[in-house]
Amino acid sequence: MELHELTLNELHGKLKQKEISSVEATKALLARIDAVDPRVNAYITVRHDGALKAAADADARIARGEIAPLTGIPVGLKDIFVTKGVKTTCGSKILENFVPPYDGTAVAKLKAQGAVLLGKLNQDEFAMGSSSESSYFGTTKNPWDLECTPGGSSGGSAAAIAAQTATATLGTDTGGSIRQPASHCSCVGLKPTYGRVSRYGVIAYASSLDQVGPVTRDVTDAAIMLGAVAGYDPMDSTSVETPVPDYLASLEQGVKGLKIGLPKEYFIEGLDPDVKKAMDEAIATYRALGAEIKEVSLPHTEYAVATYYLVATAEASSNLARYDGVRFGHRTAEAKGLIDMFAKSRAEGFGAEVKRRIMLGTYALSSGYYDAYYLKAQKVRTLIRQDFTNALSEVDVLLTPVAPTPAFKLGEKVADPLQMYLSDIFTIPVNLAGTCGISLPAGFSAAGLPIGVQLIGRPFGEDAILQAARAFERETEWHKRKAAL
Repeated sequence: MELHELTLNELHGKLKQKEISSVEATKALLARIDAVDPRVNAYITVRHDGALKAAADADARIARGEIAPLTGIPVGLKDIFVTKGVKTTCGSKILENFVPPYDGTAVAKLKAQGAVLLGKLNQDEFAMGSSSESSYFGTTKNPWDLECTPGGSSGGSAAAIAAQTATATLGTDTGGSIRQPASHCSCVGLKPTYGRVSRYGVIAYASSLDQVGPVTRDVTDAAIMLGAVAGYDPMDSTSVETPVPDYLASLEQGVKGLKIGLPKEYFIEGLDPDVKKAMDEAIATYRALGAEIKEVSLPHTEYAVATYYLVATAEASSNLARYDGVRFGHRTAEAKGLIDMFAKSRAEGFGAEVKRRIMLGTYALSSGYYDAYYLKAQKVRTLIRQDFTNALSEVDVLLTPVAPTPAFKLGEKVADPLQMYLSDIFTIPVNLAGTCGISLPAGFSAAGLPIGVQLIGRPFGEDAILQAARAFERETEWHKRKAAL
C-alpha cells in the first residue's frame, strides 16, 4: 500500500513503530497533490516548504518518544480556518490576500499534537453553497466523476480525502456542509453537537449553526480527529463546558440492543431509487447486527429548509457586514468617497451567492419584517429542536438519508438556487436542532457514484453515533473502495 493511501490510524501506527518518518509520508502526499490536484482542485493553497518543516519537527518529537495521535500526520484544512501566516481566503475574492496573525483554536489544537498542515482546502465562498461551485478559486471536482460536484460547502475537504491528497481533513457544517460532501465522495463526515468544538478562529457564516468537524477515510479516524479538536474553549462564548469522552473506548461495542429510529418524514416520494436501495440495505444490516428498528416522527421537518434560509441568511447579513474594505480584505481601487468605497469593495469582493444571501438576510432583519420572518423562524426552530428531543427519547439514534440524490453534474443546479437549497433537506434539521450527525459510505449508484447514510444522535452523543457507524463499517466494504484518478 502506498503511503498516501494509509488511514490516519494506520499511519500513526507506522510512525510510532518508526517504520516510516513523517517527512516520507508528507513527501508522498505532496507528490500526490502535485499529480492529481490539478484535475480535482481540492486545494487553494499548498504549503510544500512549511509542511516539510513541520514534518521534520514531528519526526524530532517522535525520536524523543513524544507521540500523540496526530503527531506527524499530514492534514488539510478547509480555507475557513484562520491559520497564522498562511493565506486564508474563505473561497472569496474579498479575502484573496488575507494572511491572519493568529491560529484559531481547532488549528492550534492540531498543531499542539504535531499535525502537519499540507494546505488550505477549497470551499463554497463563505461556506455558502452545496456544490463547491461558488468558490472564487474555481470549482472543486468529485474524484469519483470529474464532471460531478463533490458537494459543499466543504467540497475540498471531502475531495481531498477521496483523491487521497490528505490523510484527514477538517471542515465546517452549517446546514450539511460536512455530511453532504462526505456522502458524495464516499468519506466519513461528522458534524458534532453545537458547542462541542470551538468556533474561535473560524470565519463566521451563521454563528448559531456553524460547527467544526472531521472528514476522514473511516470511522476510527473520525473519532481520533474529533478527540483532537473537541473541548471547552473560553475564547468561544458558545463553547460548552462538558467532558470529552474517549471516543475510541466504546467504538467497537456494536449495536446489539440499540434502538434505531427511522423518521417517516425522511422517507419521501422523490428519493432517488439508488439512495432508497442503499437505505434499505443499511436498515437490513443494522437489523442483522441485532439493532431494534422503530419508526419515529419529526413532524416539523417540512419547515426546516425555509427556517434555515431565514436564520442562516440573517446571521450571514450581520456577520459579513465587517467586510467593508477598511480593516482587511479587498478594497476597491476606485472610489469617490467613503460610502462609494464600502459599496464598490463589497460589490467587487463578494460573489453572486453570497450577495443573494446577504440581501435575503438583510430583508428578513429589516424594520417591519423582523417579527414576520426572523423571529417566526426562531420559533419554528424551537419546534424542530423539540421534535429531535422527543424522537431521541424513544430511540438511541436516528438513521436517515444524507442527500436526496447522489452527486449531481456540475452546473446542473447553479441557475436554480431553490433546487440547490433542497439538496440539504435531510441535513439542515440537525443544525437547527444543534445536535450531532455523521455521514458514512453505504453504497454506490448505478452510475458508480457514492451514496452515504446519516446517523443522528442526542446532543453530545457523538460516542453513540460513532459506535453505530463503526458497527456498520465493520460489516460492509463500501469505505474500502477507492476513486480511480
